[in-house]
Amino acid sequence: MNEKSDPNAIPTTKEQRRTSTTRYLKLNRLPTLQEVLDRRTKPPLDLFCFYIFLQRESAEDALDFWLDVQQHENMCKAYFKDIKRSGRTIDEEWPEFANYARTNGSHFSPLLSLSTSATPRQPNSPNPAQGDFSPRSNQGEFDSPTLGGTTRERRDTESHGNAPRSSMLSPAPSSTMNELGMGRPQNRDRPSMTPSGKMSLRGKFGGGQVPKTKAPTVIARDRAIEKSALIDGAERIYLRYLLPGAEREIYLPPSLRIHDFPISTPDSASPMIPDLFHAQKVYIFKALEQDAFPRFLRAKAFGNLTPLGSFVRLIVGLVCLWGGFVLAFSLIFLDWKPRLTRLWTILPFIVALNLLLSSYYSLSPLLALFNRSETTPFRHIKVKEPYVRKLLTIRALWIELVCILITAILVVIFTVVPGHRL
Repeated sequence: MNEKSDPNAIPTTKEQRRTSTTRYLKLNRLPTLQEVLDRRTKPPLDLFCFYIFLQRESAEDALDFWLDVQQHENMCKAYFKDIKRSGRTIDEEWPEFANYARTNGSHFSPLLSLSTSATPRQPNSPNPAQGDFSPRSNQGEFDSPTLGGTTRERRDTESHGNAPRSSMLSPAPSSTMNELGMGRPQNRDRPSMTPSGKMSLRGKFGGGQVPKTKAPTVIARDRAIEKSALIDGAERIYLRYLLPGAEREIYLPPSLRIHDFPISTPDSASPMIPDLFHAQKVYIFKALEQDAFPRFLRAKAFGNLTPLGSFVRLIVGLVCLWGGFVLAFSLIFLDWKPRLTRLWTILPFIVALNLLLSSYYSLSPLLALFNRSETTPFRHIKVKEPYVRKLLTIRALWIELVCILITAILVVIFTVVPGHRL
């Protein structure tokens, strides 16, 4: 396979990312989840804003898991390429994995020069290593995946409903695991998964903090990837996200849970290491795509306010509306002359309606005018997506039109009503 000509390949160089981003910006539509994860989009629909959105919903662990597994698979891909560049074959370097790939299939097969082609276990499943997450005919393999976990059962019940049914995808049978040497990992404080110490978006910046930059797309390294780095990375992912009772345990259906980690050493690595989390990664991607990502698009492409920002505008808008009615009725019952003095009620009414409609639509026309969008409460970022800028401008004009119309009706009513001094 010629990876340079593959249109679905994940961009790994600056030139490829610039080309893919330029190609995306020419499309007059909202981005897909894969385009956001590939870092082809711009604020407020970039990976940074998506991560903050998930943080607000306490669901960022799912995205962290996907990013860490993506980095693990990129490391495996780099490892296989290093073997190919050295002139050796996978049968010489890692014969156990070569036999495993021939028997069970692997989504790394296009990179391997195997003498006999294997039939993949999931022939219709997407290929994240090449950025392929297009819809397939086997949509029934994932039954309404949702985000969450056993450590967040209350939030799952409130936000996502009942837990999803078992997936048709499952890890290798227990007999196969026993043959390959499955057991508990011995070291729970493994180093980071790359030789240079790079970590995922959340892992790099610590718990609870908003990341300042994007996670690296290209693995920074000054030497060839070793098998021990693949083992360390896989064990770190297992201990962080999949070990029962882990601090950041993510929800997976029973058929996709990994109860034991393959016992591996640098001299005898388990052949399951490269593909160990592939099915779980696909499940998490579909969970994000069906649950969190549509809400993210509604919040950021059709609005520019956070929930707290909308709530504050609601409170201030109600206070201003109350002040407008107090002023209007005071001028009527004081029979203030001249009657045109009542036109001053236009000020509190138009401010109040602007704030109330901004809260209702989660869109501030003033922020849209300056191409700004809230990331966290009262902290803004510039809107750089052309299509989103157009959507926000249209919706802001609609809000202003409704605001002016309602204000005009209220002012006319309170102006023409005869005064009566009490």
